[in-house]
Amino acid sequence: MYVWARLARMAATKARRGPYRFGDEGRLSFRCLPTDIDFNMHLNNARYMMLADVGRIDIFMRSGLIELARKRGWAPMLGGLQTVFVREIRLWKRFDVISSIETWNGSEVIGKHRFVLENGETAALIMTSAGVYDRGNRRFVQIGELVSELGYDGAAPRDVSEEERIFIASHKGLRSLAKSER
Repeated sequence: MYVWARLARMAATKARRGPYRFGDEGRLSFRCLPTDIDFNMHLNNARYMMLADVGRIDIFMRSGLIELARKRGWAPMLGGLQTVFVREIRLWKRFDVISSIETWNGSEVIGKHRFVLENGETAALIMTSAGVYDRGNRRFVQIGELVSELGYDGAAPRDVSEEERIFIASHKGLRSLAKSER
């Protein structure tokens, strides 16, 4: 089942999962299929990113961001990610992708996607940096503004954890390097 079928299944079942609230986790269940594997007969590293996308889109849909973005001419954009693999997901094995918005600062959102095996062990962890681009005003939207537009006036970001600080520093360093390359 390639990405479009998985996206369709996620969209068709979003009402069952209810609205996404900041601080919640989104959980989607998958099975490692033959189209997902690499030479080692386990989930291909590119599939982790694709399934994290499905988890993010689930949050965007259930929080109301997709609808708001369409109305305002905004575009959610991934700025970067970092992945660690600690256990393999073998062919035919079931697993969950648990996605969350961890915190935000200015126009940057820090997200997390945890790939969890049936026994509860983490197979991989992806941390993301993202934002929402306002095409009309050619700027990134302040996340506080976005949160307010979504009806979460009282929501405030939590302090950045040490792990998130390390991720943010690494991301900024790589971003600077990429911009300096010709």
